Formats: sequence, structure tokens, C-alpha cells
Amino acid sequence: MDQSDLQAPTWQLSERARKLTSSAIREILKVTERPEVISFAGGLPSPATFPAEEMREASDRILRDSPAAALQYSATEGYMPLREWIAARYSNNSAVNGVQIRPSQVLITTGSQQALDLLGKVLVCPDSPVLVETPTYLGALQSFSMYEPRYVQVATDDNGLIPEALTPELTAGARLLYAQPNFQNPTGRRLPLERRRALAAMAQTAPFPIIEDDPYGALDYAGEPLPTMLSMAPNHIVHLGSFSKVLAPGLRIGYIIAPEELHFKLVQAKQATDLHTPSFTQRIVHEVIKDGFLDTHIPTIRALYRDQCAAMLSALERFMPQGVSWNRPEGGMFVWVTLPAHIDSMKLLEESVAQNVAFVPGGPFYANEPQHNTLRLSFVTVPPAKIDEGVARLAALIRARV
Repeated sequence: MDQSDLQAPTWQLSERARKLTSSAIREILKVTERPEVISFAGGLPSPATFPAEEMREASDRILRDSPAAALQYSATEGYMPLREWIAARYSNNSAVNGVQIRPSQVLITTGSQQALDLLGKVLVCPDSPVLVETPTYLGALQSFSMYEPRYVQVATDDNGLIPEALTPELTAGARLLYAQPNFQNPTGRRLPLERRRALAAMAQTAPFPIIEDDPYGALDYAGEPLPTMLSMAPNHIVHLGSFSKVLAPGLRIGYIIAPEELHFKLVQAKQATDLHTPSFTQRIVHEVIKDGFLDTHIPTIRALYRDQCAAMLSALERFMPQGVSWNRPEGGMFVWVTLPAHIDSMKLLEESVAQNVAFVPGGPFYANEPQHNTLRLSFVTVPPAKIDEGVARLAALIRARV
């Protein structure tokens, strides 16, 4: 073999590729694969909630009754019965306003992450302003960053995004506003009804779309969801949904509900990306949910996560030193912790991993001006006894720095 065959290639990467960075969460997850690590890091649904038997039976029926169609290429827009189910579901939830969502507004995507990427492709130009919450979902920042926007942070408080902060000066030239109104990742905050109404009203005259990303809306511990902004302004809100948190993330089935003019461009972008989301997994999802399965399945997820959250909040109250604060989420999967200002959670993580406890530092969730004294804890995959043990270890490390 020639020595040159062993040398690394010197190919030129695109400027875009050179700017790519790894996800802090994904890098941390590599550590959490060790069985001895108590991981509060990943935003992973609990495997205890996966309906494996229902999916096995659905797969058997599909491969028995329609194997050729299930294993063949299909339409970019997605499997029509699934799109019809989604449209009907949102229409029923919006009935008080007389809103009807059409299947022609629904695009099936390969997870919500692809939905974000398609929106970036279609809406964002280099150096164009993109409005985001403070902090915001890291995956959205990573996805939109591929298209080189200029992020503009919108002020938030304990109730989420503040509509009054969206002044003409702040929003000038914006291409989109990205928000997670329900149990936001990372903070767990839920946007109150009056703020949803204010944003929906703004959307009807704004020269940019509001992106309502809602992967956690069904995970309300009281089972009393607030209306979507989509239901308030269906021709002006772009709504993202997912089956990852209510069925299984490995299926990679998400969706976009968008006005048909934008929907058409998103379909064109998806054609150039992956042709279509896998036919087989789309059909599995539809086969499982079509007869009302989610109406009985989701309450069991809520109950499990409610108990896990209560265990986390109890442990924080018992073990954390003074000067540490956190929210009390009403749903979702996350608790957001604020440390004394002098503590850098990224440095704290190094010590914490050495003690076999993992979490996600808060800094990467900020588009600009990161607050390094914050961190995110996910509680849904850790048993209560392990939650106590992990929080106690983390609290001891923080107490040593106070």
C-alpha cells in the first residue's frame, strides 16, 4: 500500500461546514451510556411509555395487508390517512373557534428536527434576523444556524416569552419568531393564555410567521391543555408537532401544519432533502393511533412524569443549598435550575460527571449572552431513589462552591 493512502484527505469543506459545532447535549449523552451514571441530561422519553406490543401488532397487520405500499416510495407530503388524522385532531381541538385544519396544510417530517431544518431552508437568509426566546431550544439554534441568521433574543420571564418585548425596533426585518409555548425545552415554562392571544393577534399582521413548536403540549400533568396559537390564527401560525414524546422517538415522525402557500415551499424543500419520511413508520403510527389509542395512552405518560417531577422537586427542596432556585413545571420533562452567579455550570459538569451524575449546562440554550449559572435537569427516565441520590451528589458539589 502506498504511504499516501494512509494520509487524511485534504479536501476543502464549505464555509458552512467549518462553522458547525457539536451539540452539548449529544456529547454529554455519550457519557451517560455508562450504566453507573445517573443521567438528568438527555431529553429522552421514558422507555416505560413505549407501546411496543401495539406497534408489533400494527407492523404485522401492515406487512400482511399492504406490504408493497408500506415498503415502497410514497408522497413527499406524507401518508394521507395520517395527515387526515392530524388535521381532524387539530380541527376538533379548535372547534370552539370554528377553525378547520385541512390535510393539505399538513406535511409529515422525519422528526421535528427536520421540520426546523426545512423552515430554515425556506425562510432564513444569511444575516437575516431570527427571533428566539431567552433561553430557547438548543436543537432549533443548531438547525437554523446552518442558514447563518442573526439571532435576536426576545425577553422572557417565569411565564415565558413577553409579547410586549416584540417592539417594531426589535422585530425589524425578522424572518420568523420561534417559540415553544408548552413546557419549553429547557425551562419547562408554559405560556399563559393571555400571552398566546397577544402573539396570535400579532401574527395576523406581522410580516413574518410565528413558529409554534409543541412537542410537549400533551404532557400536562393536570390534563388541561391550553389552546394552541394555531387555533387562534390558523392562517398565520406555523405549528410543529411530533409523535416522539407520546409514542416513541425512534419512529422519527413529526409534522408541520402551515398555510398552504408556505406548505408548498416546504414540500419542495423536503423533496430535495429525503424525498419523503419512511412509508412504513408513518403507517405504523397511523395504525396504532387511528382508533383512539392516544386518548388512553397519554394519561399514563402524564401520571408517570407527574410522579417523577414530584420526586425531583422534593429532592431539590431537601438537598439544594440556599442561593439555588428552580421552577415548578406543570408538565413536560424538565426542571430549570439557576445557581449563584459565580458558579459556571459547564465547569460544575466536569466535577459532576466524575461523581457519575450528568446534567445539561444552561449556556448553550442562549442564542446570545449565555447565562452560565443555569442548568437543565430531566427527570423522566430516572427512578425516584436514583433522583434522590443524584440530586444529593449534585447539591454537595454546589454547596462546596457557594
